[in-house]
Amino acid sequence: MSCNRGSVGGVSNGDGFENCVCDVISDIIAAQDEVANNGDGCCSTSCERSIDRLLSPTTGNGNGFTTVPFILYCKGDCKPFIGTGVTQEPRDSGFDFDCVESPILRAKKFVDDEECCVKLELLEVVNPGGNPVSGGDTVCEFFRGEGVGAARNLRASGVCITVDLDCFCAITCLDPITPVPAP
Repeated sequence: MSCNRGSVGGVSNGDGFENCVCDVISDIIAAQDEVANNGDGCCSTSCERSIDRLLSPTTGNGNGFTTVPFILYCKGDCKPFIGTGVTQEPRDSGFDFDCVESPILRAKKFVDDEECCVKLELLEVVNPGGNPVSGGDTVCEFFRGEGVGAARNLRASGVCITVDLDCFCAITCLDPITPVPAP
């Protein structure tokens, strides 16, 4: 998987990799929708394995997972994308604003049936006390720390961003989880 491989000006060169990040995100959304509706009507860590684990028939979805979290890598510099948004704490209170930054994302839905315009939720990395950990300029800085400061879980932030997936050239999926609900 590499930037622009198989496509020049949006035209595939026939090797099937016109936009593999879009294809993976599409698979994640389909898998998450299937799990969310359940009951209501190669590598040890990879996107394919994470999707398989999310939909695992051996557990009858008894695993309770609802999300395949992932990291996107920007075209050009190939650095991980760190999403940023602002919210009010507590929500809709008119009180303090809080900045949310995270490299870990959850696909929510495609926007207006566009193939590569998608709404993503920022997932906050939280410590054992449920507080967001301090991040940094790299993904690993969000997961450093020991004891109370250690990364323990991922929490839904409620902060969504809309992105054009054509701006990304790679994706890394984490193991499936059920995020802690937003506060």
